[in-house]
Amino acid sequence: MPVVLRKIQFIKLAVVLIAAIFAVFGLHKFSANYEKVRASASGPTPSHTGAPNESNCTACHSDFPVNSGTGSVSISNISANYLPGQQIPITVTTSQADAVVYGFQLTAVDGLGRRVGTYNLPTQTPAQTQVVVGIVNGIQRSYVEHTVDGIVPSMFGSKSWTFNWTAPAQRVGKVSFYVSGNAANGDGSTSGDYIYTSEKSTLSGTAISNFDADGKSDVAVFRPSNGYWYSLNSTDGSFQAVPFGTIGDKVVAGDYDGDGKSDYAVWRPSTGYWYVLKSSGGSLNVQFGASGDVPVVGDYDGDLKSDFAVYRPSNNFWYYLKSSDGAFVFTQFGTTNDKTAQGDYDGDGKTDIAVFRPSVSSWYINRSRDGFIGFQFGASNDTPVPADYDGDGKTDIAVFRPSNGGWYLQRSRDGFIGVAFGISIDKPVPADYDGDGKSDIAVFRDGFWYILRSSDGSFSAVNFGISGDIPVPSGYISQ
Repeated sequence: MPVVLRKIQFIKLAVVLIAAIFAVFGLHKFSANYEKVRASASGPTPSHTGAPNESNCTACHSDFPVNSGTGSVSISNISANYLPGQQIPITVTTSQADAVVYGFQLTAVDGLGRRVGTYNLPTQTPAQTQVVVGIVNGIQRSYVEHTVDGIVPSMFGSKSWTFNWTAPAQRVGKVSFYVSGNAANGDGSTSGDYIYTSEKSTLSGTAISNFDADGKSDVAVFRPSNGYWYSLNSTDGSFQAVPFGTIGDKVVAGDYDGDGKSDYAVWRPSTGYWYVLKSSGGSLNVQFGASGDVPVVGDYDGDLKSDFAVYRPSNNFWYYLKSSDGAFVFTQFGTTNDKTAQGDYDGDGKTDIAVFRPSVSSWYINRSRDGFIGFQFGASNDTPVPADYDGDGKTDIAVFRPSNGGWYLQRSRDGFIGVAFGISIDKPVPADYDGDGKSDIAVFRDGFWYILRSSDGSFSAVNFGISGDIPVPSGYISQ
C-alpha cells in the first residue's frame, strides 16, 4: 500500500477517535451543567424517541428541525406480523455522510402507549447498547440506546446497532417501534447535530384484505360475473384488477405464504378445491373439503400463514390442514344451524374454533390456550362479526343486527358498546382500514363502502364495486 494512502487513512481514523472523545461530553447534552452532560454522554435520557407524548432529540440538539438533514435513521427486520414469544433481531442504523459520531434511542409500545416485549442485548466488550426505563404520562416505557462506547462508527457515514426484541407471550394488537437517531459533528457541544426519527409497526395477525402490506385493510371485491378481483390499495390509491376465480367460488383471501400480504384465493364448492395466487409468487391448488362445507379461513397453528379449513354442517366437524407441518386435524364442535365465528379469542396467535348459536343467542368457543367457554350475547337473527375491535390482539365477540342496523360489541379490553351503523340490506365488512390495529365497523351496500374509523371516529363513504360483488372481508364472516 502506498505510504501516502496509509497516512491519509491513519489521519482519518485519528480524527474519528479524537472527535469521539469530545462527543463523550457532547452527545445529547441537555444544558451547560456538567452532571447533565456526563449523564447524556452515556446515552440520552429516556423518552426522546418521537413516540406518542414524547419529544425527540431536538429537545437538546436544536440547531436544525427534525429530519431536515441529508441523513436518516432506520429500523430493519421488523416483520409484518409477529407471533407471541417470537424473538426478532432488530437493527437500527443512523446515517449521514459527514457526521463523525452517532447515537440512537428506540422504544416499542402498544396501542395504549405501554411498553411491550423485552430487549435482549448482544454480549459486547465494551457494551455498545443498554436498556433504560422512563415514565410517560404515568406509563412506564423501556428504551434501547447507545452507550458511551457505542457511538464510534466502524465505517464512515453510518453506525448500526443490532439487538433482539422478544414479543409478549400473548398478542397485544399492533406494536409500534419509534426511534430517534443523532448524526453528530463531535465538536463537544449539542450544536450542529442533525436529529432523525422513524417508525415501524408489526401487527398481531395475518392480513385481512391487505394486498399492499401497509398494515391497512384495502377496499376490495370479487366479481363472480367475470371472475375478477378489484382492490383499491390504501398505500397510494392505485387500482388493481386480477382475474382469478369463477362464478360460484367462495372468497377465502388470506396470507397463505406468510409475507404480510393477502393472497387472492377462492374455494370451489363443486370440487372442494382451494385456488391461491400467492403474492410472493406462484400458486397453490389443493383439494380440501366437499360440497356443502363452509370455508373457515384462519391461522389454526399460529405460524402466521392461513390454513385450508372447512366446517361441515352435516356432521358438525371442523377440518383443517396445518401449514406449519402439513398435519390434518379434525374436531367436532357445534350443532345444526350454528354460524361459524372463528377467531383468536385468547390472544395466543392461533385461530380458535367457535360458533354462534342463533337458537339460544349464545357463543361457544374452543380456545386453543385454555379450552371451552360459552357466552350468551346477541339475538336470533344477528350476524356474528367477530374481530379485534379494541386492538389488544384478541378477537372480540360481536354481532350485527340487520333489523335495526346495530352493532353490538363485547370488547375484551374495555367492555360493551353498541353502535348504530348500517341498514338491513348491508353486508358487514369489519377490518382495519386505518391501520391503527383495531377493526373498524364497516358495511358494503350495492357498490358503496361505509366505514367508521376507530382511529378518530370519522366516517367515510367509498364508491368501489357494483351490486352483486362480494366484498373481500366478508370471507371471514358467516353470512
